[in-house]
Amino acid sequence: MSGRKRKLDSVSVEATTVKSSHTQDSPPAKTAALISRYFTGEEKSGSRLGEDFFNQPCISLAKAFLGKVLVRRLPDGTELRGRVVEAEAYLGGEDKASHSSGGKRTERNTAMFMKPGTIYVYQIYGIYLCMNISSQGEGAAVLLRSLEPLQGLEAMRELRSARRKENARPLKDKELCNGPSKLCQALDIQRGFDRRDLASDHEVWLEQGPESPTPETVVSAPRIGINYAGEWVSKPLRFYIQGNSCVSVVDKAAERASST
Repeated sequence: MSGRKRKLDSVSVEATTVKSSHTQDSPPAKTAALISRYFTGEEKSGSRLGEDFFNQPCISLAKAFLGKVLVRRLPDGTELRGRVVEAEAYLGGEDKASHSSGGKRTERNTAMFMKPGTIYVYQIYGIYLCMNISSQGEGAAVLLRSLEPLQGLEAMRELRSARRKENARPLKDKELCNGPSKLCQALDIQRGFDRRDLASDHEVWLEQGPESPTPETVVSAPRIGINYAGEWVSKPLRFYIQGNSCVSVVDKAAERASST
């Protein structure tokens, strides 16, 4: 990690939970426990999702990710959790925005052709990372765009700060994971996670969330940053939870269309 390096082992991390609506910027309440209030006792919400969940078509998987919780266990045992609130589907084949468009296979995108649930991590602009998960379909994968931080916010803030300028303003909670590269920084997702199995990995996995969005609250909008993709630019293959302040880019036109 470039920039100012900080050792998380020396940081005493308090778990921080935020309301799933995430409509306010005020600091959330803190507790001494390292386990989120969403994952205590015998509740089903904390159950890990296995191979069957990932083994579905790309668009279905992108929508299914919404409301689920991505978990990252750091080397010191601290667990970070964020609720997926935005994802994009990349279909492979004819999808000109996909790294596997036209069936193209390279050393870089190998994970897109591996079994559903395989992590695909790639670099953009030479410095930032993005995390994708393979689905059914030749070369198809889902990009995780934004998370709503649930647990371990102080550790996330430390990890984000290590990549920012010395005198940068403090990040709001909603800004910790509101973008594909931001969430990789906040959860310390590294290049070495490429080609690992999200269904069985011991350092990163997906859990059932505290609540799933209703179909009425899921917005379908064009994907971000794919101006090179011709007619695929306008395809509504980005999905997000309407009204959640952690969404990276709000599309008012798409929201109006979704409500009609």
